[in-house]
Amino acid sequence: MSTWEHFGEIANIAQLAGVDAIRLIGMIVQAAHTARMHKKNCRQFAQHLKLIGNLLESLRISELKKYPETREPLEQLEDALRRSYILVNSCQDRSYLYLLAMGWNIVYQFRRAQNEIDRYLKLVPLITLVDNARVRERLEVIERDQREYTLDDEDQKVQSLILNPEPTKNETIALKKTLSCSYPNMCFNEALKKENEKLQLELQRSQSNLDVSQCEVIQRLIDVTETVAANAVAEKSSPVKESKKTEKRHSDSSYEKEHSFHETSPKKSASQKTSRNTSSVSSNHELLSKKGSYGHDEWHTDLLGCCSEPLLCLKTFFYPCGTFSRIATVATNRHMCAEKTKISPPPSQYMEP
Repeated sequence: MSTWEHFGEIANIAQLAGVDAIRLIGMIVQAAHTARMHKKNCRQFAQHLKLIGNLLESLRISELKKYPETREPLEQLEDALRRSYILVNSCQDRSYLYLLAMGWNIVYQFRRAQNEIDRYLKLVPLITLVDNARVRERLEVIERDQREYTLDDEDQKVQSLILNPEPTKNETIALKKTLSCSYPNMCFNEALKKENEKLQLELQRSQSNLDVSQCEVIQRLIDVTETVAANAVAEKSSPVKESKKTEKRHSDSSYEKEHSFHETSPKKSASQKTSRNTSSVSSNHELLSKKGSYGHDEWHTDLLGCCSEPLLCLKTFFYPCGTFSRIATVATNRHMCAEKTKISPPPSQYMEP
């Protein structure tokens, strides 16, 4: 079963039963003015049907239906007009994304609908045989009125976006803008929800008709709506999380500054004391390293050492020149021999008789 026939099954045909051709044309013209998709195609199709409606109004349709040779072609014409009404009305009611994805298919249906209506119109014997200059003139106008149905450039761009398996960020933004424009009275999340519901219905119809290719396309469109909805929720929650992180960073930094201030202020004096102690210790280590460079044994000849080590005091008592030479070596930073540090007796004039 073709997609054109699927459209005829969507609406309740029983509601359109009993509506004559002229009233059906009026319904199609009214539906064309409210179409959300394929607006240009809908209006061109409506303009062509207006020409046919003007012709039918000049004839007595009720009289033509009394005769079998004219009733059957008129009924076929009315059936074609009912399907045409469903086609035009679907451009208002059906899923926006579905109409975009099936863009060229719908364009083909408009072309087929016009050709079908024109063909049935020519089958009405009374119309072709009537010897009326005005009627024949209108028939010629209808034959010359060959409308061009196509897909707009903007719709082609959006169609490529929704069929792209991995759309970029800019393509997603463009799709969101287009979808928002198609539902001007709804917020974006409500529009996505509405689209998802309509696509679910489209999927059920395609599954019932065993149309595998359309099922794949519709499932792809459902995935697009769910992906865009998830991204919208993530974008909405990200500023809140970012603000919380910023507040936390500010609070942590202020706490660290305050804590570091309290820690560093009492440590300043301690650090100064430590630096002084460290410098004094380092100077002592330097003295020891300089002393060790002359090949002497461990240093035991400072003044504190004389008090802390009695053995050193005995060494100094028995051999004072050696002790003084070591002290002089450290004090002058050069080696001093013991002979130079011998203590000479005072001159004789200073000695008591």
